[in-house]
Amino acid sequence: MTKENQYKRGLSRRDALALATGSAVSALVGFDAGAQSTPKRGGVLKVSANANPSSLDPATGGAGSDHTMLFPMYDTLMEWDYETLKPKPGLAESWRFSDPQTLVLALRKGVTFHDGTQFDAEAVKFNLDRCKTEPRSNLKADLATVASVEATGPMEVTLKLSQPDAALPGILSDRAGMMVSPTALKANGGALDRKPVGAGAYTFVSWTDNERLIMKRNDKYWRANERYLDGIEFAIIPELATGLRSVIAGQNDVAYSIPARQKPVIQRAKNLTVVTGPTVYCIQIYYNWARPPFDDIRIRKALNFAIDRDMFVKATLDGVGEPAYMNLPSKHWAYDPEVAKLYSYDPDKARALLKEANLPQNFGLELIGYTDQDSIRREEIIIEQLAKVGLKAKFTNGSIAEMSAAFLKDKKGDGLLSAWTGRPDPSLTYALMYSKDSYFNAGRADVPAELPEALKQTRLTENIDERRKAFAKVQRLVMENALVCPIAFQFELDALGPRVKGFKPNLLGKPKYDGVWLEG
Repeated sequence: MTKENQYKRGLSRRDALALATGSAVSALVGFDAGAQSTPKRGGVLKVSANANPSSLDPATGGAGSDHTMLFPMYDTLMEWDYETLKPKPGLAESWRFSDPQTLVLALRKGVTFHDGTQFDAEAVKFNLDRCKTEPRSNLKADLATVASVEATGPMEVTLKLSQPDAALPGILSDRAGMMVSPTALKANGGALDRKPVGAGAYTFVSWTDNERLIMKRNDKYWRANERYLDGIEFAIIPELATGLRSVIAGQNDVAYSIPARQKPVIQRAKNLTVVTGPTVYCIQIYYNWARPPFDDIRIRKALNFAIDRDMFVKATLDGVGEPAYMNLPSKHWAYDPEVAKLYSYDPDKARALLKEANLPQNFGLELIGYTDQDSIRREEIIIEQLAKVGLKAKFTNGSIAEMSAAFLKDKKGDGLLSAWTGRPDPSLTYALMYSKDSYFNAGRADVPAELPEALKQTRLTENIDERRKAFAKVQRLVMENALVCPIAFQFELDALGPRVKGFKPNLLGKPKYDGVWLEG
């Protein structure tokens, strides 16, 4: 999964999209479908979801695909702006750093959880302490700088930090900020994996694995007059083409994260609205730089020069994306255009680096990948491009869960062709991928000596200009040391049925349904 001042944008999102996709998305409509209509209350929104949830407890789940099903049920302490990811008030109506290592949250009054439990400072302390200490929590790293949490008033919470951390407001707009009912947790043995109780706009009704997740309107929601649907039903349809066909047929109202190869199908469907926009979803090759051949920086750099990113975007994303030269897209506030110049496509330079590293011609790279159609197509392009510089890439494929664990946990393979779905604050992205002991550092290998301190500097101040400078150093360290091979950012591509109004994409690329209503 904080980005606004974050965006000094030269182009509007609409202009950027037009340049990126040209006439290919001829059915493209505005970014706010139905913005000129008057919202109407009623109806159940039917969504084709591309994955079964890993858990309905935000602390114990781990899949990025969970978010779109968690957001309706769980309000967060902070929220984020759709276009920039800049944090804004949520369940915390305001926040302030009273000093660099103290974050004070002023909580919103009059909020209750779905089971009637009062939302207050004690509930927030309970949640954050649980995220930090619960053995099954996957959020310990997110809150690593939080030394203690205290209820300093009925509706005030004070976080004492081990070091300055300006990223926390953004972090608290993600899973770590999703508030669950303490009463429900205690009643269910500390786990809500299948019985979610939050404080969001919709309450849980039922979940049938790999089939359907149903939730209904929360009439006691503190913003009930801004939520129009009677409920949301998620049909679990992993095959994205099938999910899209269900919208064309009118069985569902929304299909999201549609692969670009389905764009012609969408264009032929006269009854669909297409919504798209930039995201932080980065397709990349993860290296294990603890072992040969990627323990040699020359070989890591060679791959970065060998990839023709423009061609990759055209061939695998049908233009619905942009080349990636670092882990942040060009519209992100912390993007550094100078770092983006480090690895222009240069197969001659790639061959020279491989020769300098004494790598034999047609050296075999053992890479890890996935079995879905889009991944296979990406692999074919990578194999073809690496062959041009004298590398013979071979992929071992399996399911996302299986092969990600094989590379990141079991340390199999030289590299992994996968994606990073992004986080609201970029400091968390870089910390999770490039810290020595991070799960996403496959070899748990040493990082450049200056990188930990550079990462710390990105969190010292809320001043966006100072943070931008700090991130420029982090990005340069990562890319000059070629710790990753970023390839492309995939744009969001969603299909809406004719009844859906008020839907907007967001930079995180994970749909929310805050202002959505149904007509007809």
